[in-house]
Amino acid sequence: MINPIYNGNSPFSKKPISDVREEKGSSNAGKYKNVEKGDFCGPSGGAAEGTYPVNNLKRAKSALKLAHNAPDPEGIKSCVYRKWPELKTKK
Repeated sequence: MINPIYNGNSPFSKKPISDVREEKGSSNAGKYKNVEKGDFCGPSGGAAEGTYPVNNLKRAKSALKLAHNAPDPEGIKSCVYRKWPELKTKK
């Protein structure tokens, strides 16, 4: 299943994409059209759907680096570690 396109005409979005992108941690909402819906960690961190993609290792590492921009950074991190446990640092 491909992620739905988030724009003002989408039945999945209640707001126009320009308004969604203004929310904290959601500036890239809707830019990852070829990523499956389950491969995003944004909603776990309070950001919009379609943000913080983790469908590959490079994007998962990027999500960890950018998690501080989300309303709940720990939610992003825990989602990434669930999908990519090898990224969790050992204490």
